[in-house]
Amino acid sequence: MHIGIAGAGLVGRLLAFLLTREGHDITIFDVADSETDPRAAGFTAAGMLSHIAEIESGDTIILDLGLRSLELWKAIVPALSLPVELHYEGGLILAHHGDYGVANRLVSLLQKKAPAAQAPLPLTMEELSKLEPDVHGVSHAWMLQNEGHIHTRQAMQALYASCMNIYWRWQTPVKSLSPHVIHTVRGDSYEFDWVFDARGVGAREVKHPNAHTISCNNVRGVRGEVIWLQMPGLRLSRPIRLIHPRYRVYIVHRKPDILFVGASEIESEDRSPISVRSMVELLTAAHSVLPDISEARIIHTETNLRPATLDNLPRIEHEPGLTRVNGLFRHGWLIAPAVVEDSLRPLLGDNYSVMNTLAK
Repeated sequence: MHIGIAGAGLVGRLLAFLLTREGHDITIFDVADSETDPRAAGFTAAGMLSHIAEIESGDTIILDLGLRSLELWKAIVPALSLPVELHYEGGLILAHHGDYGVANRLVSLLQKKAPAAQAPLPLTMEELSKLEPDVHGVSHAWMLQNEGHIHTRQAMQALYASCMNIYWRWQTPVKSLSPHVIHTVRGDSYEFDWVFDARGVGAREVKHPNAHTISCNNVRGVRGEVIWLQMPGLRLSRPIRLIHPRYRVYIVHRKPDILFVGASEIESEDRSPISVRSMVELLTAAHSVLPDISEARIIHTETNLRPATLDNLPRIEHEPGLTRVNGLFRHGWLIAPAVVEDSLRPLLGDNYSVMNTLAK
């Protein structure tokens, strides 16, 4: 079959990668200038595979999709044509003394919702020091077992490089789509056996989201901000979620010497560069648990919008000839493989499995 995909972000690239392995011809449309243009939210994300921490807001839907995706990533990454860092050493929740009440409420909620074997484990400061010797200054810590993180930019490039015989139509914004047809802003129309809409925030049909409708075409953008620090010699094996009065701060180390510091849930569609206030708050938070970064170099900052539905849950909509996927919110890398697997079943059969595709 000839399949059209609108959107070359994480979902679009996963769809293309799996469908080409199934022997289908793919044309993919995107507003970006090239495969390395970081407009897609997947480029900005830190890639935390945190199925336990995210059930704070996502409940069991995110837990189930996250658990499935953890196993799928373990199979997808070795099948890619370029190397991708994928780690499963667990994750940490950290809190200072003054934030213990907020942290304790969060941990109690996670312990209630998580499977017993994966509930957060309290750590003494001595245990924390043995796990992460460069972490200092906190009063409370919990381990999130089996969580991990993936190098998002490596994965985006590897997915692109692993998609063989695909026609990539860059600098081609999609105006609208319907079953079997994609219409571009240039006035061109392209017919396909099936169409997938994976445009994220770009799929919204009106300027402002409707406050009462849950739909793949009715999403809002949720701002994420990230700072890249260069810090040779830093010892940090696990992603950190630091309890913060204003928002959750995450800290992720990428080899060999890059530290990601960010906040992924700010209710704003502002795409402007990071503000002084955010920069100061994020760096102060990071320095409070990793004091050695005082001499780190700020080498990059980035902002982007995560697509979210009214209920902040992923959504798949089907009709003959058209599948829409949207609303992965801040959970994109955590749940994308399972969401994509589900979105392919109306086309490829109810028993479709990513594992079977990768075995071919």
